Amino acid sequence: MKSRAIATALAVIVLLPVTACGGAGDTGGADTRPAPSSAQAAPSPAREQDSAEAADRTAGATAEAPAENEAAENTGEDSARLRDTATEQVSTFALDVDTASYGYSRRTLREGRLPDPGQVRPEEFVNAFRQDYAEPEEDGFTVHMDGARGPGDGTALLRVGLQTRGADPEARRPANLTFVVDVSGSMAEPGRIDLVRNALHKLIDQLGPDDQVSIVAFSSSAEVIQSMTPATDWNRLHAAVERLAVQASTNLEAGLTAGYAEAARGFRPMATNRVILLSDGLANTGDTSWQGILDRVEESAGKKITLLCVGVGRDYGDQLMEQLADNGDGAAVYVSSVDDARKVFVERLATNLDLRARDAKAQVVFNPSTVESYRLIGYENRRIAAEEFRDDAKDGGEIGPGHSVTALYEVRLRSGASGRLATATVRWQDPDTRAPSEAGRSLEIGALAESLWDGPPPRFQVDVVAAVFAEYLRTREPAAELGPAELSGHATRLAAATEDAAVGELARLIDRAASLG
Repeated sequence: MKSRAIATALAVIVLLPVTACGGAGDTGGADTRPAPSSAQAAPSPAREQDSAEAADRTAGATAEAPAENEAAENTGEDSARLRDTATEQVSTFALDVDTASYGYSRRTLREGRLPDPGQVRPEEFVNAFRQDYAEPEEDGFTVHMDGARGPGDGTALLRVGLQTRGADPEARRPANLTFVVDVSGSMAEPGRIDLVRNALHKLIDQLGPDDQVSIVAFSSSAEVIQSMTPATDWNRLHAAVERLAVQASTNLEAGLTAGYAEAARGFRPMATNRVILLSDGLANTGDTSWQGILDRVEESAGKKITLLCVGVGRDYGDQLMEQLADNGDGAAVYVSSVDDARKVFVERLATNLDLRARDAKAQVVFNPSTVESYRLIGYENRRIAAEEFRDDAKDGGEIGPGHSVTALYEVRLRSGASGRLATATVRWQDPDTRAPSEAGRSLEIGALAESLWDGPPPRFQVDVVAAVFAEYLRTREPAAELGPAELSGHATRLAAATEDAAVGELARLIDRAASLG
């Protein structure tokens, strides 16, 4: 296993030459036709017809290939393989704006511990950092594509960026928020329940006159502390927050079941109806599997109630919280300080409450005449089969205003190739009407920068550093030309170029990881 990890770090992240091999991950297709280069949201009828025909061809070519959602269960050796475009030219995945993996890893490193490799997800490291993608004028997405050649002959890194229109606090739709708060014994860790109370107080102070709040607490059982109450009754809501007190064991199933039932009772069709779970995710009573928990709330969740998982605590049930978010039409974040809580519940309140798109998915079609093989970095448990891209019954990601989603691909080019490299398309549904839309863009090989560090935008380079750092934490082995010292140097340089304190912190975290390794 260690030799595979080293090979992955060398081959995938530093982009040294690797022999391509196929595997059951991204299911391929026979559609080599480029999608429209426009990034505008509303496709024309002709384009819709072309898209449907392409989907039919893709489905036919992949009918006998293993589905990606089955392959997603295996995040080991198979996910590290390059996909041969002769048989697997299509990569499809549900969008994901989770950042909890980076947030929790940051906390463990600050405390002088290396994170568990199984809790490190490269896409969440990359998506934790701000991007500079252009925003669409309307709801939906703009599609951005760029890339750079790697240090190895014929290698390249491709970036696909998706961006929604930013938040307008004055235009935010009303919110029905049901807080499901963990008050079990594990929340007695110093500062943990206090941090939750602080976060709730901050959020209540930010809500508008059309918003409503209910609060459910759970330990060995669940209790409705405050039924759905107008946010203008802030005295009652703040008092309810102060009644939260640590009790017994962690029955997360009971908490979410009661929370979704409360959210369903107060459901408003034209509001954002969201359950916000605040927990360390250390369930030990009742059904502790994400499948079982979500099965219990399926009927209520079907009312367009989305989920935001807010993780807290030194010991953290990362896998349960991530799976609840990914499969519960939501997102997962992690807060370890009052400053983190302020960012989630004050600075990014509209982003975390409102919606721009439902069931959003991305599909990248590689041109087999120019690309020999490729690999999507991360997103192992978000991959779906190619034919499910236009199946609107298939769950995707819920994306809020001002969110960016970035995916990085390792690519091996054919010798002397020129022309189109790949086409990326995003498909989503309107939050209210469920009407589907698509936007797409293509990238030519000639548009690739000549190196990773000379030519690409600074934010592209930050994404590379974040992804390489995640791989280092996963494997505990430095990549050939990008050990911790080199990574830290690039992060320090990029912090100055972007004037971004978060990138400067990334440099310090890399140094800390190197000292612990």
